[in-house]
Amino acid sequence: MSLKPILFLVYEFIKEIVMAIMGYTRGGKEWTPKFIESIDVEKCIGCGRCYKVCSRDVLELIEKPFEGEDEYGDDMGNKVMSVVRPENCIGCEACSKACTKKCHVHAAI
Repeated sequence: MSLKPILFLVYEFIKEIVMAIMGYTRGGKEWTPKFIESIDVEKCIGCGRCYKVCSRDVLELIEKPFEGEDEYGDDMGNKVMSVVRPENCIGCEACSKACTKKCHVHAAI
């Protein structure tokens, strides 16, 4: 008996695991989760919509990094969202769907 068919099956199995994490919808359709990588602080207005829809405690408001005075003549900063616990992300993209400024960056693994 040749090992080629068995090795081919093992290779195909490993390739599927390594290529991407896949899931299935309730209806049985394939689904590829896309995990959050970053938030563009130049686009983010700190509204908190993404924070409210995330059930995994991935996001947190931080002071927007800037230098000097803002448009009101003081040095008070604005808040923006930040990815603080990316390991908690399940790849549902709810945060991105709730965002009106489209500042979230997601990627499949």
